[in-house]
Amino acid sequence: MKGRSFLSTANLSSTELGELLSLAQDYCGINNNHKLLPLDLLRGKMIAPLFFEASTRTKVSFERAARNLGAELIDLQIGASSLIKGESVLETAKTLQAMAIDALVVRHASSGLPLFLAENLHIPVINAGDGWHEHPTQALLDLLTIFQEFGSFAGLNVLFMGDIRHSRVARSNLFAMQTMGISVRMAGPPTLVPPEMKALGAEIVADIDQAVAAADVVYLLRIQWERQQSGFVSSLSEYSQLYGMGEERLALMKDHAILLHPGPANVGVELSAAAYAWPRSRIEVQVNNGVAARMAVLHRLLAED
Repeated sequence: MKGRSFLSTANLSSTELGELLSLAQDYCGINNNHKLLPLDLLRGKMIAPLFFEASTRTKVSFERAARNLGAELIDLQIGASSLIKGESVLETAKTLQAMAIDALVVRHASSGLPLFLAENLHIPVINAGDGWHEHPTQALLDLLTIFQEFGSFAGLNVLFMGDIRHSRVARSNLFAMQTMGISVRMAGPPTLVPPEMKALGAEIVADIDQAVAAADVVYLLRIQWERQQSGFVSSLSEYSQLYGMGEERLALMKDHAILLHPGPANVGVELSAAAYAWPRSRIEVQVNNGVAARMAVLHRLLAED
C-alpha cells in the first residue's frame, strides 16, 4: 500500500484489511502508553489535514495518530486560507504538494472529492469522509473493535439501524465487512434505506426486533440533518419509538452482542441514555481504536521501512 491513496474499502482485499487490522491492534497498546510516544517511524514526514466539514473524532484522531508516529502536522485553517479568496480546493492541494507535504487527509461534503484530488496529485490522499460516499478509516476502526470482541469475523451478523441513505459509514463498512465474511443487514425508515444497498449485498429487513435479536453487533446511525432535506421522517419522537434503541430492544439482544455508533450520538433519538451507557456498548472503545487504526493507515502509506 506504500505511496497509494486510501480512498475506499471497496478496493481492499481481505489480506490488505487483515494486515491493517493486525498493525492497528499492535498500535492499540502503544497508543495508550504515552511513555512510548512519539515514535520515529514518520519523522521528517509532513501531513496536512484538510477538513471542510466539522469533525471531532476523525480530525483529532488523525492528528494524534500522525504525532504518535513522529510526523509533523501542517494545520491549514480553511477559513483563514486562500480558499476564501476563491482559490479552488485542487489549487490549494497543489500548493501544499509544491511545499513538499507528504500526504493530505481530506474531509469534504462533496462525494468523490478525495478521488478527484488523488487523480491530480502525486502524493497520497486519505479519505476522511466524503459526502454520502465513504469513510474508510471509520470502517477499519469498526472492524478492529469487532475483532477485539469476538476474535474472528466468521459467522458474525451485523445490523445497521438508522439513516442508511446518507451514511458514508454504512457504505464503507458494508464493503469491508463483506470482504471479511460478515453478514450485513440494514433497517430503518423506508425513506432512509435505499434499495441499492440490497444490490451492494446487504439484506434489508423490516422486522427490527427480530433482526436485533439475531444480531451479534447492532450498529446505530444518527439522522444526518446536514445531508438531507426535511420529509424523510415525520418526527424525531416517532423515529425514536419505531427505530431507536431503548431498554426494550436492549433486552432482546444476545448476551454476547455489542452496540456500536460512529458518533456523534443523538441520545434520545437513535438511542436512549441507557443504551449509550449499556455495559455491552463499545462506543468509547471505537473512539480509542480510531487513533490506532489511523496510525496503521499512515504507517502503511508513508513509512520508509
